[in-house]
Amino acid sequence: MMAAKIYIFDMGGVVVRNFDVSPRIAEELNISKERFYRLAGPNLLLLSNGSIEVAEFWKRFSQAYGLEVREELFGKYFTPEIDWEMVEVIKKLKTEARVVCGTNTLEPHFCYHQNRGDYRFFHAVYASNQIGCSKPSPEFFQYILACEGVAPKETVFIDDTLENVVAADALGINALLFTTPQALKEKVARVI
Repeated sequence: MMAAKIYIFDMGGVVVRNFDVSPRIAEELNISKERFYRLAGPNLLLLSNGSIEVAEFWKRFSQAYGLEVREELFGKYFTPEIDWEMVEVIKKLKTEARVVCGTNTLEPHFCYHQNRGDYRFFHAVYASNQIGCSKPSPEFFQYILACEGVAPKETVFIDDTLENVVAADALGINALLFTTPQALKEKVARVI
């Protein structure tokens, strides 16, 4: 097998922990996490794709919820923690190949990471809210491959969501399901 030319890392659940704000939002709104997702409906994907602004999301959510949500809750509860062991893996890979971030995110979360400097570990960042499509859509992966000028077989994709790994694999990308930094090191050694 040829050495990878590029590694695409998911952010939440791979490089950072404690990133899921939905339980705390649901708690503040006094609803279940499942009900939050039902009320958010397709507007959450539109927000992730950058098709609507966060204020528009909360306006639409408030209409479905029956009460006005006056505070921007995605940013309020976003407190991700960097996995420094993963950062070391990324730094090592950067000496051998190009390493980019391919993440589904929302504008408040993208800005938080950008302002804190969390994207500095990558050569480039491909964020769903910036590129207009989200994983597991094939367009998400095809966009990155086209921008980077690489073929699927030259690419390794790492994500903690099985659905995203399956979608990348279907395109011929070497897709790895992330569990732990140590397990990832072993998987990467087998792929290259």
